Amino acid sequence: MAELSLLESVNLALHHEMTEDSNVIVLGEDVGDNGGVFRATVGLKEKFGCKRVIDSPLAEALIGGVTVGMASQGLRPVAEFQFQGFVFPAMEHLACHAARMRNRTRGRLTCPAVFRAPFGGGIHAPEHHSESVEALFAHIPGLKVIIPSSPQRAYGLLLASIRSNDPVMFFEPKRIYRTVKSEVADDGKALPLDTCFTLRKGRDITLVTWGACVVESLQAATELSHQGIEVEVIDVASIKPLDMATIYSSLEKTGRLLVVHEAAQTCGVGAEILARTAEHAMCLLKAPPRRITGMDTVMPYYRNEEYFMVQEEDIIRAAKELTEGWK
Repeated sequence: MAELSLLESVNLALHHEMTEDSNVIVLGEDVGDNGGVFRATVGLKEKFGCKRVIDSPLAEALIGGVTVGMASQGLRPVAEFQFQGFVFPAMEHLACHAARMRNRTRGRLTCPAVFRAPFGGGIHAPEHHSESVEALFAHIPGLKVIIPSSPQRAYGLLLASIRSNDPVMFFEPKRIYRTVKSEVADDGKALPLDTCFTLRKGRDITLVTWGACVVESLQAATELSHQGIEVEVIDVASIKPLDMATIYSSLEKTGRLLVVHEAAQTCGVGAEILARTAEHAMCLLKAPPRRITGMDTVMPYYRNEEYFMVQEEDIIRAAKELTEGWK
C-alpha cells in the first residue's frame, strides 16, 4: 500500500478502471495534455491514448450531452467538470436525459456515467470555483450523489461509481485534495454507494457531516473528548441514496443530532436529514437537532472566506450547547 492524497486516489481509481474495462472513457477540459486543472487525470492520456482520454472544448453543455450519448451506447464515460460551479450549462442533459434514461426507455437503456467535479471553498478562489450545491443534484430523481472525504473512500467510491449502471455525480472536496493522506491499496475493491461511514464512536452526540467538513468535525470531536463529551462522527459520503439507518442507530445511543455542512443552510441536505429524523426518529432525541452550515450568501472573496466556512470552534460551541443545555 502507498500513502496517497485524496487527489492521487482519484487518479489511481481512474487508472485501475481504465485498465480493467476498455469501455471506460475519460473526457473533459484539459484532462489529457494537462492532466486536469488539479492534475487528477495525470498520466491517463500517455497510458491509454487520445481515443480514451479526450480533451473537450470549453463547453460544459457539450461535455454533458456527449457523455450521455456515450453512456447510452455501451461506454462508461467519466466526465470532468473543472469546478462544480461550471456544471450549470450541462444541467439540461443531467436532469432531462441522464437522470431519466432508465425510466424513459423502460429499462432498455441506462446511463452508466460519472460526472466528476471539485467543489467547495477554502482555496481562495472566486465564487463560481467555490460552490457547494450538492443539494441541487440530490433533488433530481435518477441521480446518485457521492462525496468522498478520505483517500480510501475516494478510491473505493469512485470505483463503485464507474461500475454503477446509473449516473453518478461525484463531487470531490478540493480543500482537502492534497492535505489529507492515508494508505490506499490498489486492490480494485469498491465501497457501497448507499452507506454512511462511522469514523469515530461516541455516546453523547451524533455528528453527521461530509466532504471537507469531516476534517473540522473530527478535530472538534477530539477536543470535545478532552472536555468529557464523546462525539460519534458519521461521514455521510452518499448524499443520495441517503443512509438514515446508520444515523438512527447512532441516535439510539446518543440522543443528540448535530449536522455540519459547508453548503448554504436553506434547503440544504442537512435540512433533509433533520426532517427525516423528525418524521421517523423523534422519540430518540433528548434535544432539538442542530445544524452548523454555511451562510445563505454567495461565497465571498478570499479575505472574507473564513467567515463563511464552518470552523472547528463553531462545532465545539454547538456541541456543548446540545449537551449542557439539554441534560
